[in-house]
Amino acid sequence: MKETKLWTVPFTMIVLTTFIFFICVQMLTAGFPVYIAGVQHDTAKAGIMTTAFMIAAIITRPFMGALLHKMNMKRTLLIVFAVMTVTLVLSYNQSALSILIPLRIIQGIGFGINTTILATMATNRIPGNRLGEGIGYFGMATSLGTTLGPMVALSLLHSFSFNIMIISSVILMALSFVFAITVKNLKLSYTPPKGTEKKPSLLQYAFDSRALLPVFLVMLFYFGFAGIINFIDGLGKEANLGSHVSLFFLINAVIMVVIRPFTGRIYDRFGHKYLVYPGALCGIIGLVLLSNTYSMPMFILAAILYGVAYGIMQPTFQAWAVSRVEVDKRPTANAMTLSFMDLGVALGSLVLGSIVSHTTFHMMYAYSSLLVVALLILYFFRKTTTQTQKYTVEQ
Repeated sequence: MKETKLWTVPFTMIVLTTFIFFICVQMLTAGFPVYIAGVQHDTAKAGIMTTAFMIAAIITRPFMGALLHKMNMKRTLLIVFAVMTVTLVLSYNQSALSILIPLRIIQGIGFGINTTILATMATNRIPGNRLGEGIGYFGMATSLGTTLGPMVALSLLHSFSFNIMIISSVILMALSFVFAITVKNLKLSYTPPKGTEKKPSLLQYAFDSRALLPVFLVMLFYFGFAGIINFIDGLGKEANLGSHVSLFFLINAVIMVVIRPFTGRIYDRFGHKYLVYPGALCGIIGLVLLSNTYSMPMFILAAILYGVAYGIMQPTFQAWAVSRVEVDKRPTANAMTLSFMDLGVALGSLVLGSIVSHTTFHMMYAYSSLLVVALLILYFFRKTTTQTQKYTVEQ
């Protein structure tokens, strides 16, 4: 009988490592713009910190699709964690962009490498009949880290200082290294198509058109999500909500924990359409409410609805992308998903930051809702294809 157990020790350790890593990275993603905006008094320069990080990750990931079949994943994971820890130590007490931007670029490269490795390790240890559920739980680790990280960063910056935030991130990165030591290595074996022994080119490893639709849609969602990560603190000041805006991320985290066990099972039994439509509608309403928020009750309602959307969209699109390719191309599908997510955040940080500088934070969230409307329209007019995958994973 085919093994269907999901929560094996290797999968559990990968999820824990990913969770801690994402808390650390997203602390920095949210914390650096706030810190730089305060020091440099320039919102555009603050956005550059996020954009430099994301672009470095985006450029790195296409190469990972080809290299993962050749590298020792665990060894690479540990080396990258060590290097990123050093860059965080060097960020302590720094305010010069000439130093911080190169450090952020190195961190972005490390983020691109390790997120692709962790996602590939996870998806290749999930039973095929529980793919949606397994990616849902793995996605919960990334999403919880993404929501809790900014909350922790804003709390530390408001209560203490940038340096305390950096010290905390060093501790978390070191913990990621410790947990990664327990992760089992994974070796992917390549099975060429019948009638040929030729391996794919670098471009074929880096890109697969079958995964393009879901990863493009997740990019649109994360374009708007950039406004949440980078500018929710600004909205709080504009709406006179004070430091309570960090509750947005806590509410998102709670909602995700509640809904993720159900969304994965829904995906496996009924498919993505039963998730994308309600998720997109909740995202649109949540962003529209944010654009009209001047009180905590409305702010909390917006956080709940957006939390539902965020809890649904990322793992659903990732599972959809992975399911459309063979196992040999899963690193490619994972890398594409993560790259397009980062591309959305990078572009969103620049474009939405520019909108804020010409209008208000409230208007910026109104414009962000249009991106989810576009996502919904594109999804409605999609062409559905059914594919069968056969794969070999060698541990």
